[in-house]
Amino acid sequence: MLAQWTPNLADWDRNHVWHPYSSFENPPPVFPVVSANGVRLKLADGREIIDGMASWWSAIHGYNHPVLNQAATEQLQSMSHVMFGGLTHAPAVSLCQKLVDMTPDGLNRVFIADSGSVAMEVAIKMSLQYWASKGQPQKHRLMALRNGYHGDTFGAMAVCDPVTGMHHLFSEILPKHLFAPAPQAAFDEEPSAEDVAALEQLFAEHHQELAALLVEPVVQGAGGMRFYSPGYLKVFRELCDRYQVLLVFDEIATGFGRSGKLFAAEHANLCPDILAVGKALTGGYLSLAATLCIDEVSDVISRGEAGAFMHGPTFMGNPLACAIANASIDVLLAQDWQSEIQRIERGLNKGLAPARELDNVADVRVLGAIGVIELKEALDLRTHQQRFVDNGVWVRPFGKLVYTMPPYIMSDEDLATLTAAMIKSVQHQ
Repeated sequence: MLAQWTPNLADWDRNHVWHPYSSFENPPPVFPVVSANGVRLKLADGREIIDGMASWWSAIHGYNHPVLNQAATEQLQSMSHVMFGGLTHAPAVSLCQKLVDMTPDGLNRVFIADSGSVAMEVAIKMSLQYWASKGQPQKHRLMALRNGYHGDTFGAMAVCDPVTGMHHLFSEILPKHLFAPAPQAAFDEEPSAEDVAALEQLFAEHHQELAALLVEPVVQGAGGMRFYSPGYLKVFRELCDRYQVLLVFDEIATGFGRSGKLFAAEHANLCPDILAVGKALTGGYLSLAATLCIDEVSDVISRGEAGAFMHGPTFMGNPLACAIANASIDVLLAQDWQSEIQRIERGLNKGLAPARELDNVADVRVLGAIGVIELKEALDLRTHQQRFVDNGVWVRPFGKLVYTMPPYIMSDEDLATLTAAMIKSVQHQ
């Protein structure tokens, strides 16, 4: 029997349930959802709101999608889960085939993981075990970018920006890695010689101990919603090749079309050594992620001292999640998804343009199906969260940023309503 929302559950939620980034002391409001369909969330009080967040960027096809529902229902008839150690099954293998086919050429090996953060943990462990297997254990440090964000688990926290990454409380117990300056050239600019020189100096000074450079290609997400020049990706690739450092792309947020390309690496037409995907992989239905690597990485690890890659999640290759992921990818590729992303990009540019005239706005930027209003001062989440709901939309701002990553199926009318609510909110900061 499905649980029904009641006042008693609301009280229990408030007193016992720890929500993301929240406190039990004067907690921010939470809004109970009783159903979701298309791009709308239905609240317990009967209101329907347009979801501008795609459930933290994952529900690219919206909610209650018939094809994904059917895939889940059919898979449940055979098996919802079976361990992946020593066993295999069609949903997982088919998913790996799809991922190899759609990602940049050269990424031929796939490790299925639980979530985006775990996919990055896997990428880190791959990088470290690769160099240990090559007899170079001294290459055990990582380099990441300022303003970067890679997840909330410990390995991932250690490569998030120490300031904007929200993890400074743990700085004394996290490994000390290197951080390169955040890319300064905008998406339509070329990297400056000064930027390239600063990065090259870090490589020259530390390459003997560096295992990998980890970056969010083109779009830095939770660390600041920043868009930067694809030219940096070519610089990263050249420097990693020259100084023998692995290049890792975190495409958990950008994968599956969000930036206007199927994967952000395509903006520079290159292949990283390791690539992590998640979020939109199952269309927002279940937690699932994957880490892909080139043959060189997997071959060296397989021939190393351990004779195997030392990682194995309990729910690795979950058949139910893999079946839904297969359906989600099929739905995406069966349509003219690029035209849909371009349509959303036009709608975001048009709808957010008035924010550029506001005195409290520092910047407005749009790339693909991502729209950002950056304010000069941080806003109050409690006030603005309620205001968005009252205006009929779900947008969850943070810090100085009011942003949207809508589902790809959002109509022009709903997109106009969403952007108008964003403008209205920042007008009354």
